[in-house]
Amino acid sequence: MKYLLLLICITSLFACQQPQADLIIKNAKIYTVNNQFDTASVMVIKDGKFIAIGNEQLLSQYKADSMLDAEGQYIYPGFMDAHCHFTGYAKDQYKLALFGTKSFAEVIEKLNAYALTNKRAWIEGRGWDQNDWENKNFPVKDTLDVLFPNTPVFLMRIDGHAILCNQKALDLAQIDQNTKITGGEVEIVNGKLTGMLFDNAVDLMKKVLPPRTSDEIIQDFVQAEQACVRLGLTSIVDCGINKSTVENLQTAYKENKLQIRSAVMLSDEKENYDTYLHQKPYRDDKMHIVGYKVYADGALGSRGAYLLDAYSDKHNHYGYLLTPIDSMQSIAQKVYQTNYQLCTHAIGDKANREILKIYASVLKEKNDRRWRIEHAQVLNQLDFHLFGDYSIIPSVQPTHATSDMYWAKDRIGPERIKFAYAYKQLLTQNNWLPLGTDFPVESLNPLYTYYAAVFRVDKNMYPTEGFEKENALDRIDALKGITIWAAKSVFEEDVKGSIEPGKMADFVIVPIDLLHADAKSIYNATISQTFIGGKKVYQQTK
Repeated sequence: MKYLLLLICITSLFACQQPQADLIIKNAKIYTVNNQFDTASVMVIKDGKFIAIGNEQLLSQYKADSMLDAEGQYIYPGFMDAHCHFTGYAKDQYKLALFGTKSFAEVIEKLNAYALTNKRAWIEGRGWDQNDWENKNFPVKDTLDVLFPNTPVFLMRIDGHAILCNQKALDLAQIDQNTKITGGEVEIVNGKLTGMLFDNAVDLMKKVLPPRTSDEIIQDFVQAEQACVRLGLTSIVDCGINKSTVENLQTAYKENKLQIRSAVMLSDEKENYDTYLHQKPYRDDKMHIVGYKVYADGALGSRGAYLLDAYSDKHNHYGYLLTPIDSMQSIAQKVYQTNYQLCTHAIGDKANREILKIYASVLKEKNDRRWRIEHAQVLNQLDFHLFGDYSIIPSVQPTHATSDMYWAKDRIGPERIKFAYAYKQLLTQNNWLPLGTDFPVESLNPLYTYYAAVFRVDKNMYPTEGFEKENALDRIDALKGITIWAAKSVFEEDVKGSIEPGKMADFVIVPIDLLHADAKSIYNATISQTFIGGKKVYQQTK
């Protein structure tokens, strides 16, 4: 009897010495994505952070309020989108979705149905892509003028760099045949407005769109977050937002309406420079204002990307330089005097060359400023080395390759395509590469990013040999691209991006092994559970 009492006392003493945790997850296959790319089966979480990662022995070393059996599923660091438009996606949700339409006639059909219930003063839509239509010419406004003579119509192309408007909208924006714009175009054919506006001309129309209230916008953010966490996104980098959007985000976080973590690039606007440039970059556990986003050129799909040589399918057209060179040089000099990053959208080879030259002239040598070129989509083979020489970070979106591959060669020809979407070649410059989606231009799904980066095929496994397969990433690098390298791209690798003690407990549970599963399984995979700060924010219903 005395031995039994002694055993009970010893057991009780040992139990009292066990550290208390909030959550223990066991029976998992954990990819930590730490420096050694270790794997584990148990992790322990307290106060929103990982405190221990290991194997079954941890179960006797800690006690917890909750225990979760992962049932052999796979756990990864929370996925992070290194380049997207979260707030833009959120604020577009009330608009008519035109993604995936197969003809302009289908667009018209959707508009007619939408108009029956639309209560707003304008008809607004987004997502059409003429490259998906049999007739790949840009549409014209004639049908819109007949159907909606008194209701302004604003239809944004999928990339956000072109819009189709009817005459009523053009009149409200005071756009006519005499309107001139630098870095864009008001299209005129046979002396008539077609209704198509490109790049900087789009801003003329945006200025007259009816505003939404802050309450509406914050609710938009909440709905957008729900879409993100269902796909395993725990962090995003939101590219190019204005001061009022920053303030709405801060309000949403202050009121605990948002959990997803965001790094924010400020848009290239005087108000943003006047307000934030003299301040130390704002950062807390949920929101981080990291830098400024500037546009060098437009998009390839709308022939706005700025090229060294003319478009192969539109002779004597070179695209658009959206921000003058001297302005970009001045911005670079200003930002260099601060702790902010400079992040520049550059798609065409001419735009990339100009930005690389400007960055090089300011940075002067290798560094840890992590200035970024967003997209780095079409490059001249002579310019790749500048990324490595000056520690310039290419921020790329693999699904652009598999979305554009059907028509990209038509735009730039067989020689230039060899140095487009060149992710492997870009990776070798700095030996790390952040990956994003550019949503809503592409799907929000980070597993599609992984799939496109590794396999370079579309959902139907086309082309069988992979598009420019020599520039595919291996599976480990692709996983790093949507986790630790995405975090590193905004100076956050100290707190997220891998499963390590002391880091924020953001992670996803997935039924499949991304490092070994076949392509089809990865494309069709769903998220079982998503956690932010050790708290479950999504669970798949069975």
